[in-house]
Amino acid sequence: MTRDIDVFAQVAEKMLSASRPIARDNFRSRLLVERKSDQSPVTRADRMIETAMKAVLERELPTHGILGEEHGAHGLDTRYVWVIDPIDGTKSFISGVPLFGTLIALLDHGVPILGVIDMPMLGECWNAQTGHGAFFGQEKCQTCAVTKLEDAILFATSPDQFKGTDIAIFDLLAKSCVDRRFGGDCYSYGLLASGHIDLILEADLQPYDFMALVPVVTEAGGVITDWEGNALTLSSSGRVLAAATPELHQMALAKITDVRRSLQNKVA
Repeated sequence: MTRDIDVFAQVAEKMLSASRPIARDNFRSRLLVERKSDQSPVTRADRMIETAMKAVLERELPTHGILGEEHGAHGLDTRYVWVIDPIDGTKSFISGVPLFGTLIALLDHGVPILGVIDMPMLGECWNAQTGHGAFFGQEKCQTCAVTKLEDAILFATSPDQFKGTDIAIFDLLAKSCVDRRFGGDCYSYGLLASGHIDLILEADLQPYDFMALVPVVTEAGGVITDWEGNALTLSSSGRVLAAATPELHQMALAKITDVRRSLQNKVA
């Protein structure tokens, strides 16, 4: 496996070499923005990047499966499946905000073993392989040591993602933390892996949004699961909780459980 994972990492780098120029050439240009069925935005750059990345995979690893945000999936029943998001943070991209990234994950029998968070406009990149640690560029990175909610900075991509009872869950968790901030998309998870922020709560992610994050966060010493504490899979609900330490993660899970129980009792 060690030799294979080295080959896979090299292929991931080739994918980034194909994706970065497209992102940089199209950033802050006049783009036609379309709306998908869920009203999320998509641009020609999203599709061009995914096409370029898939071409690398089809040339280098033609027997592997692929799940992409823009062009669908094939080979999901194979051992190795790549999960790619050409532009994570399309709203930032079309707004001229450089905090968008390209995400690459490799799953082995459904378990993410390689993850990349690449920020093309910032020249920053996090990558991780299971059992080999997480790296920011060439430097190994480590989450911070925060273990208590009252000391934690909580991030979420947007308050708009929380609907119904999820709003109360986020608000009460945020009130238990020292501060809360919004924005960043995948960038927040890189910052968590590097020890700059402590806790992230999301309510509406897709597999291509979170699969690459799993190795980066866990190999840096953090924990990332769904809101029940279960490992993230291709069939996860999209509710994601990431924390810098196991202790902080457990405290956040307990808070989520308490809020849900309280809301259920009120309904009853």
